Amino acid sequence: MADTLDTASPIRRRRSDARRSIDAILSAACTVLGERPDASVEEIAATAGVTRQTVYAHFPSRDALIAALIETAGAGTLAAINSARLDAARPADALREFLDICWELMRRYPFLLALTQVPQPDGDGIHRAATAKLDQIIRRGQRTGDFDHALSAAWVATATLGLVHTAAEQVTAGHLTTSEAAPMLLDSALRLCGAAGAATR
Repeated sequence: MADTLDTASPIRRRRSDARRSIDAILSAACTVLGERPDASVEEIAATAGVTRQTVYAHFPSRDALIAALIETAGAGTLAAINSARLDAARPADALREFLDICWELMRRYPFLLALTQVPQPDGDGIHRAATAKLDQIIRRGQRTGDFDHALSAAWVATATLGLVHTAAEQVTAGHLTTSEAAPMLLDSALRLCGAAGAATR
């Protein structure tokens, strides 16, 4: 029994050390890439307080590191969407909360605004899940009469996410601040949904 415990303890320590290294690298990458989208692995390693070799031990390439960071950001955002109880809110309020969560994603992960070429993680399950939640909000609004049903919910959901990306690009280019872009995005999304009263805002 003692031999088993003695063997397990170093393994747990190594796993714990590896997890701390990975968390430090991801945190550093988020900060550094937000400031300098073309930052090298060496710069990210220096900010994380680890060696370049340590970074590559966990992430085989710079693109793999960025993909892992995107996946982390997406998973956190999906968790926020799922915990927001959007199904219990009025459709327009649920849409507003959904978009607020999208902007919080940009605030917490500014590198997403800065990167022009973003490598995609393996699979797009998180993106599909978030799109499905938005689709549900729009379908519910169409059923209750809060949203116009002239356009399919799937199209409106896809177009709304396109508006989110456009707003983010405008912020990145310096044409808008986030405080200016957020209400414009909401108003545009409500108009796209055909929300009652949106055209008179």
